[in-house]
Amino acid sequence: MNKTADQSNAAEILAKAGPYPLEAYQFIQDGLRFTVRQVHEQRAEDHGLGGPPTTEHVSGQQLCMGLRDFAIDQYGLLARPVLARWCILRTDDFGRMVFAMIAAGALSKTQQDSPEDFRSVFDFAEAFDCEHVAGAIRMPVG
Repeated sequence: MNKTADQSNAAEILAKAGPYPLEAYQFIQDGLRFTVRQVHEQRAEDHGLGGPPTTEHVSGQQLCMGLRDFAIDQYGLLARPVLARWCILRTDDFGRMVFAMIAAGALSKTQQDSPEDFRSVFDFAEAFDCEHVAGAIRMPVG
């Protein structure tokens, strides 16, 4: 896809989802790749499967948990303030952004996927509290 189309697609996504800046969408895309890798590598290990996954789909709940882990991996104790700077204050915000990206054709979904899948998956205050984040930093993710 060329740069003009990318800019047009980004503008369409930004217009549909609300107050989130472009950096937040880049975080979602990078976090989705991180989550797919994390979920499907774990699935392959659990079931003794080799080779690439047959699907790259993850559920809304899996994506929320993966985005939490990715934020901690990338930003450590600053994860919550970085997300807040991007107007991401709860898991519902992840869902709004993901479904804006789906509407713009940047992501796909299954028939079962719904914005409700992102509702209150975890509490940001608990997920990004110092003790939880420090524990996650000591124990590498993935």
